[in-house]
Amino acid sequence: MRVGTTMFRHLLSVTLGAAAIAGFMQVANAADDLEARLQTCNVCHGADGKPISSAIPTIWGQQTAYMVKQIHDYRAKDRDNTVMTPLAGTIKQEETRKAAAYFAAKTWPAAHAAAAAAGNEPKGMTVCKACHQPNFEGGLPAPRLAGQSYEYLAAAMKSFADETRTNSADMMRLMKMLTPEERDAMAHYLAGL
Repeated sequence: MRVGTTMFRHLLSVTLGAAAIAGFMQVANAADDLEARLQTCNVCHGADGKPISSAIPTIWGQQTAYMVKQIHDYRAKDRDNTVMTPLAGTIKQEETRKAAAYFAAKTWPAAHAAAAAAGNEPKGMTVCKACHQPNFEGGLPAPRLAGQSYEYLAAAMKSFADETRTNSADMMRLMKMLTPEERDAMAHYLAGL
């Protein structure tokens, strides 16, 4: 069952990615208006700020500095993704901050319906507050974690731990220090905030 789910997610990602890239390129060719081109992001990240899949992060209301870094990292292939890498490549260097600010200015969407009550903060999360802030709402240079989906958070933490995501040496080091069970407890907690 798990292999089938993984294959379905990959197929969905490739299919949606192709549609998003085609849409982005069509709009890009029709106009040089960045805001119009960014509407293509809604295909996956949601027109209301709620992503179409729990494997996709919420970007509405995310920290500008973090978004700038992620766009840069996708464009430079320091963070590789079959959908985001080509899309980020269509955002010109001089448009990066404006694109990040566009999404940062939007209101963080209401909590995911499936999110559980946060409960007690898991052991080891105090160190996370240094960058992600006391309420995990993000700040320089770290993203908001509160309210992201469990699936996205768990996958992101695992990818840092197993070095499939390498665009933050600090996160790689921290996630390697945790057991899979500790990372899972953190992901559940953060998703419920």
